[in-house]
Order: sequence, then structure tokens, then C-alpha cells
Amino acid sequence: MNMKIKSFLARPFASYVYKAVQRGMTSAVADQEAILKGLLQVGSKTEFGTEHKLSEVKNYPEFSQAVPVRDYEQFSPYISRIKEGRHNVLWKGQPIYLAKTSGTTSGIKYIPITKDSISNHTNTARNALLYYMATTGNSAFSNGKMIFLSGSPELERVGGIPTGRLSGIVNHHIPGYLRANQLPSYETNCIEDWETKLDKIVEETLGQNMTLISGIPPWVQMYFDRLVERKGMPIKDIFPDFSVLVHGGVNFEPYKSRLFESIGKPIDTIETFPASEGFFAFQDSREEEGLLLNTNSGIFYEFIPAAEIGKERPVRLSLKEVTTGENYALVVSNNAGLWGYSIGDMVRFVSVNPYRLVVTGRTKHFISAFGEHVIGEEVEYSLMKAAAETGLQITEFTVAPMIRQEKGRSYHEWFVEFGDRPADLSAFAIRVDNHLRSKNIYYDDLISGNILQPLQIRTVKKNGFIDYMKSVGRLGGQNKVPRLSNDRKLATELEKYVE
Repeated sequence: MNMKIKSFLARPFASYVYKAVQRGMTSAVADQEAILKGLLQVGSKTEFGTEHKLSEVKNYPEFSQAVPVRDYEQFSPYISRIKEGRHNVLWKGQPIYLAKTSGTTSGIKYIPITKDSISNHTNTARNALLYYMATTGNSAFSNGKMIFLSGSPELERVGGIPTGRLSGIVNHHIPGYLRANQLPSYETNCIEDWETKLDKIVEETLGQNMTLISGIPPWVQMYFDRLVERKGMPIKDIFPDFSVLVHGGVNFEPYKSRLFESIGKPIDTIETFPASEGFFAFQDSREEEGLLLNTNSGIFYEFIPAAEIGKERPVRLSLKEVTTGENYALVVSNNAGLWGYSIGDMVRFVSVNPYRLVVTGRTKHFISAFGEHVIGEEVEYSLMKAAAETGLQITEFTVAPMIRQEKGRSYHEWFVEFGDRPADLSAFAIRVDNHLRSKNIYYDDLISGNILQPLQIRTVKKNGFIDYMKSVGRLGGQNKVPRLSNDRKLATELEKYVE
């Protein structure tokens, strides 16, 4: 197909998707109610449905009574039955895939993907790009080469079901008309060792007309670093037509300034919120903050207010009950057979008309060693604000509590890898500490009450986080450094990489 025809053909399709998404903004609550009804109809005929009497459930309040909220550990007995080859466990028949994901707390998780749910992953990714095309008029990127930095598409069989990384599974569903535009090659994507794979990707993409690059920010940065090292020039000179960066998986802010410095010019970015459990949201606006919740794609959402997390029977809200400004744990039920499943992410709505949200952290990633309950969004805000005020670049960071036995000696210990180390580290640390105090009243009380001393920063040597991830076999792909831990496990490991 002539390359120029692609962008021409994509335009009417983009306009169709744009209209559908716009319609969905106004019918979100009704769509959610219809989805719940549809899920119950199919679910009532499964083992799970029989156990939870889903055939008797008529509405959302009854659903929240019948189906408890579970995390992966509590849900895994059902997954085990599926892995034994049983049918109709959580959804009709068997899943067509199991998405393998490294749980931060539970080792490897196996998340079902069904014939009904695969389109949520593939169509939402497509819609994010087409919606961007319709709103900006930039369709030229579809004429060039696109790269998706992803996990290996090689699948193994577990209980007879093809199993692998979500990004590898989705790779098998890229439409034919895009395949010719897609890099890296299938063989390169299959390389397990990230460093070898990255070198291959660099070789395959140099000299190509790259127009769109997609991946988790720290790994995109590694790719850019290799390219700049090889060519001695910014990305904009290596790929003059590069115009769209698609990212997700972690908060973009800490990586933004360094990524743009590597690129050498401003380009458009599209933020997405995909997970093995579903493709939940994507950025629909260049002006408004937040990502548009995907309310009509086989997923029924529930929200647990932050203060209720961990309770035996937490308060659960449906979409129409949420408000802006409150942190919620995200709970999903979907046509892959997840029911009342807590995915471990915290979100906060920035708008309810339409429903736009930001991801604020992980339910299990926080520090509350002293009752402060500091979350990911607060530490990222504090560090990025201080960095912006002092013109510093942050490469990567994480925070852990340092608990001392003597009174008044404990503090939060920050491990930070800087682009260039600040001239006055302690002045910078005070700045970060003040921002965190302004964000979190409990933390502020602990500092002013002399229970905690102000945070301390330890500088991690260049590429220290990459070396650490390599040492634990989690380099590349979809792996992320946790922002916060409530214990010292990660901190103890990172001490080996401190300057």
C-alpha cells in the first residue's frame, strides 16, 4: 500500500472514532450500568457465578454485596482452576491467553484475556492514536515507521493456554496494514536479554523514518541514550519526522525534561493507562489534565476511597458516585472474568464531565512507617518541583523509611540519580522536604513535632538504577522501579549503587 495513502485512509476512520468517543463521554454512566448487566448475564453461568449467586443480582448495590473485593492472592484459586484446564470458571469457555505479569508483591500473576476482552486492549490502543489524529490533524505519522518497545511476543502454554507478556500478546493482533510500518522485527522482539535487544533495536531503527515511538519512559530513555551515543546528535536529527511519543506505565513528569532534552525539540505525547487487566484510559486532550476513562469497553469500574482501603467491607462507589480530588483504589470487573478485582492502582478524578483521572500511585506503595501515609503522587510532585526550581534533572528515584531506635532520629531516605549532582545537596533536600510538607499534613506534623527529622538524599551513581534492575533480572520491558516502599528491602540493595 502506498505509504501516503495510509494517512489519507486513516482520516475518515479517525473522525468516526472521534465521534464515538465524544458520544461515550455523555453516556458513561448508562454505559457502565449496561456493561454490569451484560457481565452478570454471562457470569451467572460460570463456577464463580454459581458460588456468588450472580443470577439473583439485579443492580449495583446487590452486586457489591454479592461479590467481595479481592486482590490477586485472594483471586488466584480461580486462576489455578483455569490453569488446570477447567472451563467456565470465571467466564464462558476458557481464556484465549493468560497475560503474565510480574506482581510487585505476589511474584508472577496470570491474568485471563478472553475472546470478548482482547478487543479492549487492541481497539483502545488504536483509538488513542486515531483520536489524537482527529483532534490535532497530525496524520503524517501513520506514513512512517513506528516502534513499540515491548515484551517478547513468544508465548508458552500454561494449562494448554498461550501465555506471555501482555505487550507480546497484543503484538499478535496488530492489523496487517500497520505491520509493515512496525519495528523492531519479530525476531528482535523475541530477544529476552534487554541490553542485547536494545542494541538490535538501535541497529534496526537507525536510518529508518521513525515517526512514532511508544514505551515506558525509562526504557525509551535508554533507547534514546544508545542512539545519541552512536550518532553524537539529538534524536530530532536522527529521526527528523519523529512527531509522537506514546507513553504509559509510570508517571511521565520525572522523565519528561530529560526525554525532551534527548529529542531536542518539543513533540506531542499521548499518555495511556494500559494494564493486563484492561486498557483503562488514554489522553484525549492537549489542554485538559488527565486521561479519559474507557467507560464502554467491557469493563465495569468501582472505586474505594483511600481511607477505606484494607477494611473488611470497604465503601465501594460506582462511577456516578465519584467526586474530583479524592484518591480511590481502582476495582474492575470485566469480560475477561475478573470480578471485584483490585488492580493495585490509586486514581484521582480531575473531572467528572467527562470522567478524566490521573494515576496517583499504587495501593501497596506508600510510606506510613510513622502514620504519615505518603503516596507516589506526593513524592513525585515534591522532587519535580524542587528540580524545576533549581534547573536539575532527575534520572530515577525511590524513597524508603529509615527507622532509628532513638527518639527523633528517623527520617525518609531518598535514593536519587541526578543528571548532574546539585552543588548544594542539603539545600536541595530541604527544598524537597518543604514541598512534601506542603502536600501532606501528617508528614508536616511529624516534622514540626520533631518526631521525624527532615528527609535525607543519597545520590545514586550514573546508571545505578539500571545496574540494580539488571542485578535482579528485571531490566527492560514492562518493569518499573517502585517509587515508595514501606520497608528497607529495595533501599538495602540500592546502597551498593550510592556514590
